[in-house]
Amino acid sequence: MEDNRHFVIDFDSTFTQVEALDVLGEISLAGNPNKQKKLDDLKELTDLAMGGKLAFRESLERRLGILEAHKDEIPQLIEKLKAKVSVSFVRNEAFFTEYQDRIYIISNGFKEFIIPIVKEYGVREENVYANSFEYDGQGKIVGFDKENVLSSSNGKVELLKKMDLKGDVYVIGDGYNDYEIKAAGLANKFYAFTENVERDNILDKADHITPSLDEFLYLHKMNKAISYPKNRIKVLLLENVHADAVTIMKNEGYNVSTISGALDEEELAEKIKDVSVLGIRSKTQLTAKVLENANRLIAVGAFCIGTNQIDLEACLKKGVAVFNAPFSNTRSVVELAIGEIIFLMRNLPDRISEMHQGQWNKSAKGSYEVRGKKLGIVGYGNIGSQLSVVAEAIGFDVYYYDLVEKLALGNATKCNSIKELFEKVDIVTLHVDGRKDNTNMIGDRELGWMKEGSIFLNLARGQVVDVNALKAHMEAGRIKGAGIDVFPKEPKTNQEEFESPLRGLPNVILTPHIGGSTQEAQVNIGNFVPGKIINYINTGSTTNSVNFPNLQLPILENAHRLIHIHHNKPGIIAHINRILATHDINIVGQYLKTNETIGYVITDIDKEYDAEVIRELKKIEGTIRFRVLY
Repeated sequence: MEDNRHFVIDFDSTFTQVEALDVLGEISLAGNPNKQKKLDDLKELTDLAMGGKLAFRESLERRLGILEAHKDEIPQLIEKLKAKVSVSFVRNEAFFTEYQDRIYIISNGFKEFIIPIVKEYGVREENVYANSFEYDGQGKIVGFDKENVLSSSNGKVELLKKMDLKGDVYVIGDGYNDYEIKAAGLANKFYAFTENVERDNILDKADHITPSLDEFLYLHKMNKAISYPKNRIKVLLLENVHADAVTIMKNEGYNVSTISGALDEEELAEKIKDVSVLGIRSKTQLTAKVLENANRLIAVGAFCIGTNQIDLEACLKKGVAVFNAPFSNTRSVVELAIGEIIFLMRNLPDRISEMHQGQWNKSAKGSYEVRGKKLGIVGYGNIGSQLSVVAEAIGFDVYYYDLVEKLALGNATKCNSIKELFEKVDIVTLHVDGRKDNTNMIGDRELGWMKEGSIFLNLARGQVVDVNALKAHMEAGRIKGAGIDVFPKEPKTNQEEFESPLRGLPNVILTPHIGGSTQEAQVNIGNFVPGKIINYINTGSTTNSVNFPNLQLPILENAHRLIHIHHNKPGIIAHINRILATHDINIVGQYLKTNETIGYVITDIDKEYDAEVIRELKKIEGTIRFRVLY
């Protein structure tokens, strides 16, 4: 069937990210003492014209008067504009090449800088309609060709009438004069392009808001560069995830919304229905019940170390990859542990409190150095092992216990049981995860193994310690100081009162779950987790996923990538390959990883596929999720 579609595209703030005359102003006014005011005036005139609030010819005359530009400055302008072509246009260069005979750049800008830029994308010079500069004898830009219909208001409408395009006409632009083409009945639809600028009065008039060229091509089944527009990927970030994460996700093109607090199960079950990516911290519980409503969910980011708040198995069965930040706040927790140990060994919590009450209690009684003391670390993972190194550097003798065989760092000594460690050391610090098996792993019996006058820290998970037993051992004097950052029950918000049996005990440091809450840690997490999610969506790579089989994939070049997630059962990869062979599709690369629950297979193919292939692959028995990457 003959394709009779025509595509009318604006230049300023559409083909490029900027208004060209604003950039020319940066060049021509470089040495002008009133540069900033002139640039502000220039931008205001542009916005008034684009919003339909000022006659275009008047706006153009006034802007050229402000610019004081010269012909010799145009090559510099062109170079700057080449670096400012809209990202989604660069990504979809194939569209301009394939449809070059039916793509028209219609602009109230100027041919002198438009043609050299759009020609590089395959747009034909004869399909560029724009104004032309006029110069004086010295080459100074003094005006424009007033005979050109595009130099006046409603110029695009008049031009389209003369062009008399036969077939369907679609307009992509960001200004009022682009909308006027549709309003005059000369176009089927007007697409408000918002990748670079949003004008509210234009959005109201658009047939469709188009955050990127990807969206337009997707609607018209012409997408060549990506399989799915990123603006359709909805991201929900909860619990004050760091602003860097929000910025990274938005810059990637995703549709991002944020909520400052946590959501309960019912609220999250409602909110998650159209969400593709969920970002949470420690308070939001992602349960199997919530996941029943999460039919669009691709990935979850835990902006913290722990993932006990997430039903990882339910995510796995749903084909949802989960990523966390296993190293990003390690140093913050280690530093807090070292600081609290020193405070507690010196009885500083009590001394500080007394001073605030006006009491002067200068004494060395019960105050000790940490050098030469025995530090016992329960859990020798990322935090425990780094704490081991730092503690040894300041004079501790370090002992550790872990269920898994771990290499001792430095001069640390491995213990064969918690009992052995507790009986041997002067300070115990916990750095274990919050798995169910660890609930109340430290209770009356374990605390009874500790030396008289020991120090105890829990900066790990609240449920691993029986706090009533800890209170009893502190009141009995066996434990002389404690630092607790995590609790079995924690307030949901900062407004809720904190309740604990440990309140009011002497030489106790109670902190509100802030072990990893430093600016550095939040920045690290805010940058690390989005990177892993974006990489997964863009390439299929599952490196550092806590529930998916980990696959590190090469960058996709000149191929299509098919991602198939399925229940781990024999024969599926053979079934996939039979389907591809039946359709005469050559495999250029294939990668498979499994765990006991799912199989994750990536197949790169070297030719275009038809819809029937996709349907057949989705129908394979045991398929959980299937998606296509270009």
